[in-house]
Amino acid sequence: MSDSTLGNHTVRSELSIGGRRLSYLDFGGDGRPLVALHGHISEGVMFTHLAGALGPEWRLIAPDQRGQGESERADDYTREGYLADVRALLDHLALDRVVLLGHSMGAVNAYQFTARHPERVSALINVEGPVELELDGPNPLAFLLDLPRRAATREELAAGLGPAGSQFSDRLRQSPDGSWRLPFHPDDMFRSEEEVHGVYWDDWTSSSCPALLIHGTKGYLSPAEVRGMVDRRPGTVAVRLDGDHLLPTGVPEAFAAAVRGFLATL
Repeated sequence: MSDSTLGNHTVRSELSIGGRRLSYLDFGGDGRPLVALHGHISEGVMFTHLAGALGPEWRLIAPDQRGQGESERADDYTREGYLADVRALLDHLALDRVVLLGHSMGAVNAYQFTARHPERVSALINVEGPVELELDGPNPLAFLLDLPRRAATREELAAGLGPAGSQFSDRLRQSPDGSWRLPFHPDDMFRSEEEVHGVYWDDWTSSSCPALLIHGTKGYLSPAEVRGMVDRRPGTVAVRLDGDHLLPTGVPEAFAAAVRGFLATL
């Protein structure tokens, strides 16, 4: 989905963090602020449907996280680097407290930011974000390393992506020299995936704001992990949706309804 297909009130803006551009979509309105963090190999535009479903009561802001979408590549993809970006965005927008939503890697960013800055987060929404991410096998994003980095035309690059073309072909970017590239650098995403792995029960359980855990019937979280995340963190409720890991785009109506229902309780 390109920016040209977004609603009339949506504005793409940016801030500079140490000379690096961080781009974000502000879906507009005067409602309460909700910041939504996407996961790996995605971008803020994935929350377009949710923004429409929540307005005008909520103003949804969705950054393109470092190295993805319209945001520039970073020197590192550490946990602390991602969390510093979230804080810089909130400071830039003069938002003292927000509802913080994250999907997958973005969900880990969301609950880790909440653990470190509880005064900035009034409620937390975790979408398919595990607390146990032990990397026992190969990096699941290793397939990215085999993808072409760029091509002379959009069509050539899309064709070169093979089966992955369905995931990225509508989000390819044109470089200043006229060539076409992916909306991320494969090496960056491989490194970021390596950095996100760990066991984060302390981060998950150290905050006390209301929390919603949304997980899919065919998603990444096991039933045992979901039970543990609810039982070990007071104030957490879970909603199970019939879908896979990509709930925001795979079942957008059900996803929006779950988020809306939770927000109505705040």
